Amino acid sequence: MLKSMTGYGQAVFEDDQYRVQVEVKTLNAKQAEVTLRCPSVFTAQEIPWRNLAISHLVRGKMLLAIDYEPRQAATPPISIDQALFKTYYKTLQTLANEVGAPTTALFPLAWNAPAVLQRADAALPTEEDIHRIELTVRAALQQCDQVRSQEGIVLARHIDTYLQHIKQGLTCIEKIAPISREAIKDKLIAKVMALQDVQPVDKNRLAQELLYYTERLGITEEVVRLAQHLSYFEETMQRNQPVGKKLSFIAQEMGREINTIGAKAQDAAIQKQVVLMKDELEKIKEQLQNIL
Repeated sequence: MLKSMTGYGQAVFEDDQYRVQVEVKTLNAKQAEVTLRCPSVFTAQEIPWRNLAISHLVRGKMLLAIDYEPRQAATPPISIDQALFKTYYKTLQTLANEVGAPTTALFPLAWNAPAVLQRADAALPTEEDIHRIELTVRAALQQCDQVRSQEGIVLARHIDTYLQHIKQGLTCIEKIAPISREAIKDKLIAKVMALQDVQPVDKNRLAQELLYYTERLGITEEVVRLAQHLSYFEETMQRNQPVGKKLSFIAQEMGREINTIGAKAQDAAIQKQVVLMKDELEKIKEQLQNIL
């Protein structure tokens, strides 16, 4: 079944240590293009997670955003370098005594000196944490894939409608073509016979030339090939794998046959059906740009 390349997925995991939220957004693209946004603590996981996104979603422009928030303790962890504080304080006290300055404000000066008071680093994610986050990433990707499948059903309905319109046009052409061919033949015979008084007509030669000319105008082969392409297109749509590119190739072949029918047929009714079929085929091609 068809899948759209447009989709969205989200998954959240949280416990008493951290909260992680994963969002996946996808758009149509000819190849797989992955943009990953995540905290620097997960740098080592960037390539595996990019590959994971491609394995799930295959093709398209993908934005994978991972928001990681460690839980904050009730009392923020801090680190005090007591030796450095004492060094600052004694140095400032010595300088104050030498110049006769007051020493009442030395404590806050030493306390706020560089590197005396530092916030303790948050604990880095463990292997178990990374595993849980990866499961959350997988859940978001699966949800995005499900959305793509649902949108693919809608796209398939539209495309099938356009295909039926092309089939209807082809059926009309099949009915019109023999009548048109005989009308052209009769018209040519009438014109040639009108010249018989000026130049005698060899009826055998005339029959041969008419046969050759009407064969050149014949569209039977193109009609048969177009019908085969339509059948193959419908068959390909039912496959449970990415078929967007293949359907685009089949649509190109359908376009060639429709154009050839339009070029060869010298009949206004057939030309009208050709225009209608071209319009429906363009609608199909537009939809195929978003098919996986």
